[in-house]
This record gives sequence, structure tokens and C-alpha cells, in this order.
Amino acid sequence: MINVEEYKLEIENKLEKEQSHLDLLKERITKSTQITTGIDGILNTFEQRLSRLEDTILPVYNETENLQKCQYNIERTLQALDNVINYYEVSSLVEDVIEKGPSVDCDNLEKLHTYLQSLNQLAVAQKYFEKHIPQSVELDNVTTLFNKGSDKLHYEFKTILDKWNKPMLPVTLLNLINNDEDTSNEDVPLSPVQIPESTKVVLIKIANWLLDHDRDEYLTVYGKIRGGVLQRSLTLLRNHQRSVSGGSVQGIAGSPMLKPKFQNRHEASRRPSTRRLHQVFEKKAGRMLLRASQTIEQSTGLALGTRRSSAHLDVPYSGEELDSEQEMENYLVCVVALHKLMQVEQSLMKGIITPTHQPRVFELIVRDAMDTIVQDGENIAARAKRCINRHDFCAVLVLFPILKQLLILKPDFERTIEECDPNVKSKFDSILYTLHTTGAKALEDFIESLRSDSVTQLPKDGTVHELTSNVLMFLEQLLEYTSTLGRVLMDDLNYSSQLDKLKASDKNKAILGLYIKKVLVQLNHSLLSKSEQYGEIALKALFRLNNNNYVLKSLQRSSLLELYRISEPKCEQYYYNSIQEQKKSYSASWSKLLSYIWSTDDMPVNLLHTDRMRDKDRALIKERFAGFNKELEEIARVQRSYSIPDVELRESLKRDNKEYIVPKYNAFYELYGSMHFSKNPDKYVKYKPDEVSAMIDRFFDVAA
Repeated sequence: MINVEEYKLEIENKLEKEQSHLDLLKERITKSTQITTGIDGILNTFEQRLSRLEDTILPVYNETENLQKCQYNIERTLQALDNVINYYEVSSLVEDVIEKGPSVDCDNLEKLHTYLQSLNQLAVAQKYFEKHIPQSVELDNVTTLFNKGSDKLHYEFKTILDKWNKPMLPVTLLNLINNDEDTSNEDVPLSPVQIPESTKVVLIKIANWLLDHDRDEYLTVYGKIRGGVLQRSLTLLRNHQRSVSGGSVQGIAGSPMLKPKFQNRHEASRRPSTRRLHQVFEKKAGRMLLRASQTIEQSTGLALGTRRSSAHLDVPYSGEELDSEQEMENYLVCVVALHKLMQVEQSLMKGIITPTHQPRVFELIVRDAMDTIVQDGENIAARAKRCINRHDFCAVLVLFPILKQLLILKPDFERTIEECDPNVKSKFDSILYTLHTTGAKALEDFIESLRSDSVTQLPKDGTVHELTSNVLMFLEQLLEYTSTLGRVLMDDLNYSSQLDKLKASDKNKAILGLYIKKVLVQLNHSLLSKSEQYGEIALKALFRLNNNNYVLKSLQRSSLLELYRISEPKCEQYYYNSIQEQKKSYSASWSKLLSYIWSTDDMPVNLLHTDRMRDKDRALIKERFAGFNKELEEIARVQRSYSIPDVELRESLKRDNKEYIVPKYNAFYELYGSMHFSKNPDKYVKYKPDEVSAMIDRFFDVAA
């Protein structure tokens, strides 16, 4: 019971607490409702007041906004009116500036800035009148003044270019070329300043303004003026070369452009402007031929001497050979100089001419100079063709160093003009094509000239024919241009088809080897045909022997044999066999002499086995000795005038003669020389064997 009472009491206490909480909540809800009602009333009152305020303020705001718009429009109108008034007044404001012209001072660009600003003002006014009042008088005034100012600016651009249009002096240009090729530590001059940097800045500003305002005439002006400078630079160089080639050294050495360290170099050379260019260009053809001739005489003992000119390689000297040699060197210098000048002009126009217009302007700059170089190349080719027509092939040799150097220069040249008009590119290719075709014709016509040789006169002494020596010298000069000649001959199907059969590693050497073979085969045919004109067997054989031996020695002495072997591996053996055959043919000239000498096998029996000689036998011995003496003396007289220039061949042939004749004569002499076949034996036995040997030693020696 006690627990129930306690539990009941506890519940009643909790109920009282909850009831008190409920009463408190109701009281607060009542207050909240009252507050809400009060706030609602306040908001309704605020809304009413705000509505009344909006009805009062909004018209004022709208009116203020309208007033602001009016003010803005008035200000814009006043500003526009000011601009329009300025457009009407701009002519009078800038007229003095325009009339005075740019008057550019490269050290102070303020005048130029002022002038350009004036032109810009005129340009803006012109656009305004064209758009809004195209029929107004002011448009004419502004346009006239603007055009006048633009013309003056354009003229100023031209004036500045004309002021700096001095061509590059020849010595400066040559030193500039040498600077590219010189690997030494010498202090070589730097590239000369064509236009100062401050002046170039002015030109760039003027050019940009003109281009922005559609006045692109300056592009043509720039191209023509700089093209004239380039052309005059080349002309001065060519005139300089002509004066130097004429032997005027003092004038060159005294040039103010030459530094002291270059003077000795200039005074020591007949061509001072080009000595250092030997690192760039080939040795001149005429000088090479002279050196080759001297080498031949020193190495083989050949005294070529002065002989009748051959129609194949030599013509009466008229000065053209030397001119061609000088022309070759001058032309190569001019081509390299043109390339260097083109590079200088390319660098110079950067900034002045925009990249999009540079190809067009560059074409204008180089057009005339390229035409000149092309014409010079065609002149050289034309001269070479004239030389070909008269069979002066030595003069044609100048083509190959030119062609070789142009082929070397071609990649750099093409990179320089890669963005130019195709016509400019084609001009350089036309030079190469002209020289290429002319060189190919020269090579083939050289062979044809051997085939159709009309010179019939042969050396009376049977020595090496001038045709042979000239042909070998001509071939030796080709060795230095193996790669060039390979490209020239490759276009001929006859060579290219044979080349496939050789399977050579170096095609250029192989194709030149085929040409050498073709030339020497034709030379051999010509010599064989010519040798038939000799009436004497010995002279005919000696002529063939001399020429074949000369060809063989020349091949062995140079690289010709190496190339010849590519196309004909047994070529060397062929000449050895020919020499042996010709020696045998020569030996036949002794047959009549030997007919007077008989051996023990064909001795008359009655002469060998009797002590008393019959008159008939004595007469026979006398006849044999007398015939032998007469024939020996005749052979000695004739063959003493024969010539064998090669010392080794000459001595070997004498030795063969002695081995062939002396033993037989010695046997004859021992058998019959002591017999009493005559009261005066000295009359018939004139020569002892050693005297015969000594006589043979004097063969082939006119002075003996």
C-alpha cells in the first residue's frame, strides 16, 4: 500500500508541473499573437506610407533621368560639332606643316611624328566628308592636301634611299666574299653599312604609314633604287676586274679601300682582287694546260717543242684564249658577288618591307643583275660554241670550272631566292642548262673532231703526234671535274646504258672512264689511219710506237688509268701488247740489211772447205760486205733523224737493235773478215762489230 501511495503522489506532482508548463505556454502564445497583430498593423501602415512616397518621388526621378539624357545628348552634340568644326578647320591647321614637308632629321624624329599626325588628321577628315558630305568643297580641299602630303612623304622616302644608294666598292665587296671563305685569323672587314640604323628606323616608319594608307608605290621605288645599287656594284666590280686584268697594279695598290695588311697581297699578284678566291674557284684552264705540258716534258723526257698546230686543240693565237680564262674567273667572281649582294639586300629590306611584299620587291632588286649574269653566262657559252666550231677545245675547258662552281653554289642560291617569283629561279637554272648543254656538245664534238680530222701532215721524225699530246692533256684537265662531267654525260643514253653494266661504286668516275675509253679508242683509230701515210716501215712502226708509249705513260702518270680501267680492265695490257707488236714491225726494217749476212747454216760449201778462193766467191763476199756497209750507213743516216722522245723507250729500242744485229754481224765478220778476198780488205770490211754497236747507239739522235 505504501508503494502505491508513493507512486500516486509522484504522478500527481508531475501532473502539476506539466499543467503549470501548459499554462505558461498558453500565456506566451497569447502574447505572441498580440505582437503579431501589432507588427501586421505597423507593416500595413509602412506600406501605405511607402505607396504615398512612390507616388510623390517617381515623377521627380523620371524627370531627372530625362534631364540627364538631354544633358548627355547636348554634350555629345557639342563634341560632334567640335569634331566637325575641326574637320573644316584641319586644312588650315596642318597646311603649313604639309607645305614644309617631312624634313626628316634621323637624329630627331619629332618633325616626322608631327608630319605623320597631320596626315592622319587629314585622313580622318577625308573619311568623314566622303561618308557624310561627299559633294562638299571641303572634301576636295582635304583630299588635295592629303594627297600632296602623301606625295611629299613618298618623295622623302625616295630621297632618303637616293641619299644612301652608293654602290659597294669592288675591293669592299671582294673582301666581303673573302670574309665568308677565310678560315684564318686575319682581321677581315665586316659587312659595310648600306643604310644606317637610325635612317632605317625612319624608312620603316614612313613605309608603314604609306602601306597603311594604300600608298604602295614605295615598294616599286625601293626595288628599283636598290636594284640599281646592286647593278652598279656589279658593274664597278666588272670594271675593276677588267682594269686589273689589263695589268694596272699600281692603281689598285693605291686604292684607299685597301688596308696596309692587304697591300702586299695586291702588289704580289697580277690579279690582286681575286688571289684569295683561289680557295673558292678552280685553277684556270689555260694555266693548268701549261703546267701539264711542263710535267710531261719533265717526267718523260718529251721535248714537245714547236710543232705545226693541230686543228683539234690549237688555233693561231688571237688573245681569245687568255680572254676566256680571265672571263671565266671574272664571271665566277661576279656570280658569287651577286649572291652576296642578294643576301645583303635581303637583310637590309627586313622591317622596311613587310614579309608579304618582300618576294615582289626582292624580284625587282635582283631582276636586272640576274639578267646581266644570265647574259654573261650566255656570252661565255656562245664563245665556247664558237671555239667548238673551230675545234679549239682547250678554250672550252673554261666551261667546266664555271659549271662546277655554279652547281656548288646552287643550293645556297636557291635558299636565297626560294620565296621569289619562279622567273627569278628559272634564270639561274637557265645558266646551268646552257653551260650543261654546251659542255656536253663540246665533249662529243671533241670525239667527232678526232674522227673527222683533216690534218694530213705528220711529223717527219715519227715522234709523238701533237694530236696525241693535246688529247691526253685535254683528258687530264677533265679529271678535276669528275663529278661535274658525270652529271653532264649522264644525260646521254649511250653512257647511262653502259654505266648500268659496269656496276661501279662511283658513277661519276665510271662514266668519265667510259668517255676516256671512247676518246682513246677514236684517237687510236685516227693515229693508225694517219700512220699509213708513211712510206717507210720503220718510220710507220716508230710513229705508232711513240704514240702508244706516250699514251700509256700519260695514263700511268695520272689518274686517267684508274678511270680507264673501270670501263676497260685490260686497257694497260692492250698498250703493252701494241708496243711489242710495233717493236716487231720495226725490226722488219732490218730485213734488207740482214739479207747481206748469212749464217753457217747457209754458207756456200765451196767457201768453207777450200783454201783457194775462186773469183766468183771473192766477188760474192765483196758484194755482201759492200751491201751491208751501204745499207747500214743508209739506215744510220735515216734513223738518226728519227725521234723517240721517251728515254727509256729509246734505250730499249737501241738495245734490241744491237741484240738483233750485232751477234749476226759478228758471226759473219769472224768467218769472212779474215779471208783474203781482196787486195784492199779495208775497203769492204769497214766496220768491226763494236763499231756497228756504236753506230746503233747513235740512232735517234740528230746531233750525233
